[in-house]
Amino acid sequence: MPTESNLGLGCGNPLAIAALKEGETVLDLGSGGGFDCFLAAKAVGESGRVIGVDMTPEMIKLARQNAEKGGYNNVEFRLGEIEHLPVADNSVDVIISNCVINLALDKQQVFHDMHRVLKPGGRISVSDIMATAEIPDDIRNDLTKIASCIAGAEQVDKVRAMLEKAGFVGIHLNLKEGSDEMIRGWAPGTEQFVASFLIEAKKA
Repeated sequence: MPTESNLGLGCGNPLAIAALKEGETVLDLGSGGGFDCFLAAKAVGESGRVIGVDMTPEMIKLARQNAEKGGYNNVEFRLGEIEHLPVADNSVDVIISNCVINLALDKQQVFHDMHRVLKPGGRISVSDIMATAEIPDDIRNDLTKIASCIAGAEQVDKVRAMLEKAGFVGIHLNLKEGSDEMIRGWAPGTEQFVASFLIEAKKA
């Protein structure tokens, strides 16, 4: 695994619950240096495929370099926004993401586009930050809290409603063990408002 691929970011490993299978096509939202993509590539094998999407040219360049270094021939990286994924309709078996959706301004559009690119019966396995209480305005408007994945967190019930509206079924939002300690390490005092969750759902 190229050391430059692990940027030390994220709120949990979505692959832990993705149950990836040999030959599947996996899409990683906010792929960064490619760490989760490379883990996924090993799980799906040479007959599988992994697509990483990131909105910054610098990360795409780094991830491609890491893929070349590691010899990951079944991984590709595409420049794009998660609200408008550069991926064909009904083409992906599994979508993973590690603490990225909370950064999107239009989360409903993100979920709609995730649903669009999934094959029928496809699934999502996502780690992200959600609000467990009303986040005060001083935190919401703090740019450092936005960048640290705190201020943009959406309420748990609203996330569930957005997933349902996008067409997902079998929705499970599970609080991650040790979330308080992790959030406290990022921004002390905010753990009373947000927590890390594992998000699972399927396309009917």
